[in-house]
Amino acid sequence: MGRFFKKLRDIWAHEELRKRLGITLGFILVYRIGSFIVIPGVDSDALQEQMSALGGGGLGSILSLFTGGAFSRASIFALGIMPYISASIIMQLMGLAVPTIQKMQSEGESGRKKINQWTRFLTIAITLVQAPGYLASSVVSVPGAVADPSGFWWFSAVLILTSSTLLIMYLGERITERGVGNGISLLIMIGIIATFPQAIIQEFNHPDTNFFFFLVEIAALLVVIGLSVALVQAVRRVPVEMTRLQANPGSYMPQGAAARSYIPLKVNSSGVMPIIFAQAIMFVPLYLTQSESLADNEVLIALGDFNGFWYNLLFFLMIVAFTYFYTAITVNPQQMADDLKRQNNFVPGVKPGRPTMQFLDNVISKITLPGAIFLGLIAILPAIVFTLNLTHAQAFSIFFGGTSLLIMVGVILDTLQQIESYLLSRQYDSLMESGKLRGRQGTSVSGMAG
Repeated sequence: MGRFFKKLRDIWAHEELRKRLGITLGFILVYRIGSFIVIPGVDSDALQEQMSALGGGGLGSILSLFTGGAFSRASIFALGIMPYISASIIMQLMGLAVPTIQKMQSEGESGRKKINQWTRFLTIAITLVQAPGYLASSVVSVPGAVADPSGFWWFSAVLILTSSTLLIMYLGERITERGVGNGISLLIMIGIIATFPQAIIQEFNHPDTNFFFFLVEIAALLVVIGLSVALVQAVRRVPVEMTRLQANPGSYMPQGAAARSYIPLKVNSSGVMPIIFAQAIMFVPLYLTQSESLADNEVLIALGDFNGFWYNLLFFLMIVAFTYFYTAITVNPQQMADDLKRQNNFVPGVKPGRPTMQFLDNVISKITLPGAIFLGLIAILPAIVFTLNLTHAQAFSIFFGGTSLLIMVGVILDTLQQIESYLLSRQYDSLMESGKLRGRQGTSVSGMAG
């Protein structure tokens, strides 16, 4: 406990980190306040009564999970950040087939800015399609929810939802730029955490839940959390020999000797993005089943059943596919091999250049497969748990593994690592400001003369 309070003191003493955390918390507060502001002309009490009568589950419960309850309240943030996630998926997939986008991807920072601008425009287009569908299927269709659904009300409601989605996108980008952590992922995580206490209360108060059974559930949940942390943190260390062509003055290492280091290749290099991407696509059949013309389509019904076999099978396969896809675009074995060769480093037993690239690519492929399978299994675990009646409240089973838990674990760990990097940089700056290093007074560090 003492280490925890010491860490808080260190964070508070770091001026830049303190400002960034303040900005992050401020933007998160704006997001949470907006999730409680109901669209003008809508009676949120009627919507809550309708959801209670349906007993939860389905599209409403899943979207409410990712929006912190904003979806079920008909808040101005009801659509959350999902239109932006959908636009990002489309742009990344188009990058594999459209030469124009491929060219922009190769242009560096200027190309990235162009792609981000296109993504924003595509987000607007997707929101303009989703907003009327949400209002028609989840708001206006509920008796008593809207007293006067006039043409002006429709126009203003769609405009509000679209503008609010752009505001959420802006908040996420500003958190990434000026705060701590990935803004988009943080906003999704905050929406999930906001519903977690209520889910625990529902499970504890369920008539079929006794105290001992509840303790067993919590213990099992902690085990799943531990496995999720292990998945996120697991790495495969590839040994690297660092050759010293010149002996450093004052160094114990003789000329031509080599130091051993390693390349940490993560088992799950893609993080939580495959989960977010797959979940965003799985919303499509759920949305389509809300339409009267497609409500009786058996295929869409099967793909829209959160606890159904076909939904979870497709969800699992998409997570595996997106894990490979996202790993391929974020981890570049060719660049790693070129960097090793340029620095005169090498992997023991492997020739520099192309053989090193092939070796690293083979290692990444081997460790990505079990990581992707394990990621997919944890993602569909809530449906397995609820189907086998291992939990009684579906709101609680959603946190028993699944998308929600993986997002929370991944985002929290990434944010903590970024905070730790700021603290380490402060310690390094303090060391440099001291002017002298013990045992190195009057000599250049590591023999590097200015």
